[in-house]
Amino acid sequence: MPQFTVNPYRFDPYKNFKFRIKWDGRYVAGVSKISPLRRVTEVITHREGGDPSTEHKSPGVTFYDPIVLERGVTHDPEFENWANKVWDFGKGLGNEGSLKDFRKDLIIELFNEAGQMVLAYRVFRCWVSEYQALPELDANGSAVAIQTLTLENEGWERDTDVVEPVEPSFATKSAKSAK
Repeated sequence: MPQFTVNPYRFDPYKNFKFRIKWDGRYVAGVSKISPLRRVTEVITHREGGDPSTEHKSPGVTFYDPIVLERGVTHDPEFENWANKVWDFGKGLGNEGSLKDFRKDLIIELFNEAGQMVLAYRVFRCWVSEYQALPELDANGSAVAIQTLTLENEGWERDTDVVEPVEPSFATKSAKSAK
């Protein structure tokens, strides 16, 4: 059976470098890295007294790992604005956090090499548990300054409305551009 149903000639899996992230209905600028979406289900073991020395295993509580976003430092305030909803020192006693809107749902989209969306995941009830505004600064270095945002979440699911697109061939693109 082919790995791709709509494009059976495609052999290579999707690449990890074409993606976007969206919250509040807008794409977030400059995100260059997103940690894996990972969940772990706790294993519960039990054994009856008369059983041989083996255990039975069943699923327990499922945990969702935090998601870490990285991007180069710019003037876009989205990371800082969200982090400040959880804790903003400058707001004064009793106003440090926004209980009303510190959680957000977000969407992570993956694209193929032609720029067509191929997968999307909805992540639910995220909030900022760690914010790094600036990295270590080094006058002898030549790296990009990176900000990070660590998001706790209460789960994610694949958006099944996003289906495998028909991938254009080079000949199709050439014919369209010749018109």
